[in-house]
Amino acid sequence: MTLEIRLSHSLPGFRLEVDLTAPPGLTCLFGRSGSGKTTVINAVAGLLRPDRAEILLDNEPLHHLPPHRRRIGYVFQDARLFPHLTVRGNLGYAARIRRRRPPGFDRIVALLGLAALLDRRPGALSGGERQRVAIGRALLSEPRLILMDEPLAALDEARKAEILPYIETLRDELALPILYVSHSLPEVARLATTIAVIEAGHLVAQGPAADLLSDPQIAPVLGLGDAGAILTARIAAHEGDGLSRLELAAGPLRLPLWLPRVLGAPGQTLRLRIAAQDVILSLSRPEGLSALNILPARVSALHLGSGPGALVRLDLGGQHLLARVTRRSAEALALAPGQPVFAIVKSVAVARDSVGHAVTP
Repeated sequence: MTLEIRLSHSLPGFRLEVDLTAPPGLTCLFGRSGSGKTTVINAVAGLLRPDRAEILLDNEPLHHLPPHRRRIGYVFQDARLFPHLTVRGNLGYAARIRRRRPPGFDRIVALLGLAALLDRRPGALSGGERQRVAIGRALLSEPRLILMDEPLAALDEARKAEILPYIETLRDELALPILYVSHSLPEVARLATTIAVIEAGHLVAQGPAADLLSDPQIAPVLGLGDAGAILTARIAAHEGDGLSRLELAAGPLRLPLWLPRVLGAPGQTLRLRIAAQDVILSLSRPEGLSALNILPARVSALHLGSGPGALVRLDLGGQHLLARVTRRSAEALALAPGQPVFAIVKSVAVARDSVGHAVTP
């Protein structure tokens, strides 16, 4: 199911002009606060009437329909639950609207881990639990599309870590497109199948998450401090010393990748975000290092900014890393496209919140 959005709308200080396509999966609208992201999803939901709009879901026009007929589930930054109702009552609100029990109630409750919360009221829930209920209520409205407007922005790091796996599960198990707004690049890198970058009302980049995040030309737009790439690897084994051995597909090769123990069973495929600043380059295979992860790679692209830094895209045989080095280092190593190098990644540099479920094909 594909969502096509063509919008034009005047905003304070700039004009929103967006033409984007959200394919199946989770599409992240990424950009700074005030760039127009929420305006886009409010227009899709029918909560805003833009100056000009064409919104098609599988070629069916939505822009002429009132909000209640668009069959869209909306998850806001704050959960917006009814405080006088229990969790069961909040989840059943969709049934009141449609005058029947929504199908899949038990499945959604199980999917979001809500069974033990059904008789509680929102005031007795944590922030993460309230957001899970809000997501459940949106799903039980029988939507054809889910909109999420920075659903983790109001949560602390512990609550974010609690709810991220549930959003990954929705992405992988539900046959619904998800349009997700965020300005947190690590969050986007973990969740997105597609990224659409919006700056001052204009779409400046769009494409598969793995391609966009490893593009050295796009990384400065996303934010150099959070620049990094996505790798997919399979858990090979959990070792007795507390490390997990992963296998990284690199063309015909399977490269070992060692991380502090990750969650998952051997054979499970994970999605890893490797920060560009945590990758060191060497022209020859280094010896006598404490680093366990030394990956043969080839330079595929190089971007020299106006400052002292440089971004290097590395081909690992079909997957890509991004390395952030100084311009001085890039010149000293004479880095150029096609050059073989070794990428060194410290095991402890990969944070637990940078490891998530791989996207189901």
